[in-house]
Amino acid sequence: MKLVFTNGCFDLLHPGHVDLLTRARALGDRLVVGLNSDASVRSIKGPGRPIMSQDDRAGMLRALRGVDEVVVFDEPTPTRLIAELKPDVLVKGGDWSVDQIVGADLVLAWGGAVHALPFLAGHSTTALVERLGTVPAADASRRPILDIALGALADHGHVMRAVGEQCRDAIERAGQVIIAALTAGHRLLLCGNGGSAADAEHIATEFVARFENDRRPYPAIALGGVTAVLTALPNDYGYDQMFARQVTALAQAGDVLVAISTSGTSPNVLAAAMAARKTGVTAVALTGAGGSRLAALCDVAVMVPSTRVSRVQEAHAVIGHIWCEMFDTAVGAADGGAR
Repeated sequence: MKLVFTNGCFDLLHPGHVDLLTRARALGDRLVVGLNSDASVRSIKGPGRPIMSQDDRAGMLRALRGVDEVVVFDEPTPTRLIAELKPDVLVKGGDWSVDQIVGADLVLAWGGAVHALPFLAGHSTTALVERLGTVPAADASRRPILDIALGALADHGHVMRAVGEQCRDAIERAGQVIIAALTAGHRLLLCGNGGSAADAEHIATEFVARFENDRRPYPAIALGGVTAVLTALPNDYGYDQMFARQVTALAQAGDVLVAISTSGTSPNVLAAAMAARKTGVTAVALTGAGGSRLAALCDVAVMVPSTRVSRVQEAHAVIGHIWCEMFDTAVGAADGGAR
């Protein structure tokens, strides 16, 4: 029997889901659906999701004629599940290119097929959620009545309070991942575009130089810092590969990649996260409220609960400093002020 596998959150099941699952089932004899658990959905969609519990979502999927089995998984990605099931066919929605589909390399390696099936136009869970008003709409610009500066500061404070309430567990997990890697002799790599590239260089500098305490330097590399590399790679391989090829060249299993994208959709940052997965590198996403695509490719995701780029970038700088402070606290006694 030809086993077909697909996965997703399937929160608020709609005709687009049914159409995708029906076409996926037609590619084989048995369809298994990997379903993100409630905790997994929150990690990649934000604290307002899921709308429906994992039991309700699984029950609705099992009621569909074309679905033979539903398996709930807790991780951000279904890599472990795919490795265990060894499907003959792997299917995702058409908004994912084959090179961004988690598990595609595994399925292709054992001779299977990978398909990105186009979505049924006009149907999405995000659109339904926004229409129902279940999840708060994107932050308003919060223009002040009398003073733009005061309004900006108030908006910043609002977002930072939300970060403290909604992101602290993810920030701590990511910080612990960085601490464990660097203290075990591995490296920290960071990448991003524009302001996120500046954040990557900023954070890397704090580890190589110092944050607040004297300590020995630790290996942190911002992948946007070498002009020759940044002109050669896009010229020869395309802009989307400028970070991925550096990850492949520089990273080793046990290293950590911090992939920074306020939108979570930057193609070159997504490609870097995929390259990290193939290299055995732990990927940490630093993104905003709409960054579920990047979050879904990473082991840990910190999603700032705002869609306003300036506020997300401000929060990213603070989160980077939190990681540095966590690191200094963890290694301070051991390093004893060595330089």
